[in-house]
This record gives sequence, C-alpha cells and structure tokens, in this order.
Amino acid sequence: MKIYERAQIGSNVQININLAKKRLGKESIKAIEISSICQIIDFKITDGKGIGVILKLPNGKEEWFFEEEINILNENGEILENIEIEEEIDLLFEIFNFIKVVSWTLLALIIPTEYKLKSKIRDLLNPLNFFSWLLNAFKDVL
Repeated sequence: MKIYERAQIGSNVQININLAKKRLGKESIKAIEISSICQIIDFKITDGKGIGVILKLPNGKEEWFFEEEINILNENGEILENIEIEEEIDLLFEIFNFIKVVSWTLLALIIPTEYKLKSKIRDLLNPLNFFSWLLNAFKDVL
C-alpha cells in the first residue's frame, strides 16, 4: 500500500537514517540522530513514480523523504507493517491466467485446431473458419 493510504498529515513516523543518510545534510542527520520520530506535514510527488512525505524534524526544520525511508507508527509508537498489495495482484493474475487457459481450451474443442488453407469464398466467409485461423494465429503468442 502507498503511504498516503496508510498515513495522514499529522501521523508520526520513524526515519530509517541508514537509507536517507546519503542525501541529507549534516544538520538534518544530527536532528534525526537525536530523535528519529517525526511528524508528517505534507505529501509530495517525488519523481513521478512515487509519493514522498515532508516531515518536521526535531530541530524544527522541514525535510522530505521517500516512502521507503520511513516507517509509519501507530498510536502506541509501534511500527506498522508494510502491507503489500502485490499479493492481491498476483492472485488476480493467476485467476486471469486460469480463465485464459480454460477459454482457449474450450475454443480448441469447439473449433478445429488445425487450420487448413481455404480458397472458396463460402469457406472464407464462414465464422468458424475465421475463429479457427484466429486461434492458430494466437496460440503461440498467448
């Protein structure tokens, strides 16, 4: 899940200094070493691919962080687990693949799988011949 789906402005987060250290200034690093728990002030599009956050550091300075560089805290100060939506996407992908295999199998039972070259106009206009050709044309692609 994206950070904006799990946290709100005003939520407390903990900064993972090891991931953010390379791009931060000395003043920000010292403030984070004092206390790595900060508050979300705003969300920011980072690079067109993700959402980052602007945090208020213990020294009062504002700094932005990538989503991966912070951990969201609950009301008790415990780190919330990063729930990934990829498992749901994988399940949907598997369902789609199953439907695709079943539909291609049913089509193969209904329509002859070997396409024979047709030359008569009556054979060319027959929809079953077209689907037979289509099935053979796409069986290696899909």
